[in-house]
Amino acid sequence: MKTSSVTSPAALAAAATDLETRAYAKVTRRLVPFLMLCYLAAYLDRVNVGFAKLQMLSDLRWSDTVYGLGAGIFFLGYFLFEVPSNLILHRFGARRWLARIMITWAVISASFSVVGSPTAFYVMRFLLGVAEAGFAPGVILYITYWFPQARRAKVMALFFMAIPLASIVGAPLSGWILETFSGVHGLRGWQWLFALEALPSLLLGVAILFYLDDSIDAARWLAPDEKAVLQRNLASENGDKVAHHSAAAFLSDRRLWLLTAIYFCIVMGQYGITFWLPAIVRNAGVSGAGTVGLLAAIPYLVALACLPLIGRSSDRTKARRLHTGVPMLVAAAALFALPYTDGVGMALVLLSLAAAGAIGCTSQFWTLPTAFLGGMTAAAGIATINCIANLAGFFSPSLVGWLNDVTGKQGAGLMLTSSVLLVGACMLAFVPKQIVDR
Repeated sequence: MKTSSVTSPAALAAAATDLETRAYAKVTRRLVPFLMLCYLAAYLDRVNVGFAKLQMLSDLRWSDTVYGLGAGIFFLGYFLFEVPSNLILHRFGARRWLARIMITWAVISASFSVVGSPTAFYVMRFLLGVAEAGFAPGVILYITYWFPQARRAKVMALFFMAIPLASIVGAPLSGWILETFSGVHGLRGWQWLFALEALPSLLLGVAILFYLDDSIDAARWLAPDEKAVLQRNLASENGDKVAHHSAAAFLSDRRLWLLTAIYFCIVMGQYGITFWLPAIVRNAGVSGAGTVGLLAAIPYLVALACLPLIGRSSDRTKARRLHTGVPMLVAAAALFALPYTDGVGMALVLLSLAAAGAIGCTSQFWTLPTAFLGGMTAAAGIATINCIANLAGFFSPSLVGWLNDVTGKQGAGLMLTSSVLLVGACMLAFVPKQIVDR
């Protein structure tokens, strides 16, 4: 009997599916761990000021208000330069621009070791924000160059695992540096903290120049058929996306401003936890910077375990709003309950729920705007949402610090953060389901 040389449709479909699975697995292995590592370094440089606070305030005789304002003023520089930075990245490519961002902020972060006055602290925090502007939204935009919406939630969740990882690694590391290096060569532990934790960003910034590719076309590590399937999937999706042709049309898109308001609430909650978590652990009855650092890593271990589960569930069900809103509500409830608890154990349970919720909703939020924005509009839209919402990073530590000083109680700031997260979760109901839940 003569065997037919015609391949069956089922076999062709299976081969196409296998090719697509292989291509996305290769892209994920190549890009996601490296981008996570870069964001881990970025986040470490951004929030190590929370651990420096344990020694810095007493050494320099600063108040919580001075610290809160300095921690928050970072986001003013971030706000002013975020949109231009993302547009430059989209126009000239991610490789050189992301490298520039990382190298610049590493130098500035290390310079905090010589800060001696509130004014210098404010100026350096502002410059750090200017230097880092565009990194997170730039990476989010870069991910859209490789992955379609149907695969993006899982990738975003993996990328944002860098936030809890930064604290899991950074919390014990920061506590160890504070205790071990204090007094070495006449410098305090917080000075060594800023200098040593800037080194990973500097090294990774240089590595970006040799490792990242600006586009699918430029990726020599992909076979031609793999490139073709990746480009075809993106092309079929981009036909349904919005590309505003004028600034007026862009600014009048009410969906953009609704998402900005929601993300403002998310960032308010995230930084309300990040900047004050070490102090909350210490005030729960823990002594010693090293012990505080170890215990402060626990909430982020819980968040790390939850993120991939949330991402996989979101991609499976396509319920993007639900997977953003539920974690926000969990974080809000945990922060609301914190002032009414006693003991380190219960505080860590609630902080773990708060961290998992706040970071989980951050990763899933970015599946919303990237579902309907494309091209230069995506670059501008992601940056606009991120830069305006990150003003919450200014208001959160500033208001929490001020409320703590005025009331003499840590609970006032936690109540504020909880309320803002609740409002943001409610606003998700107004996001059109048909354009994001897909």
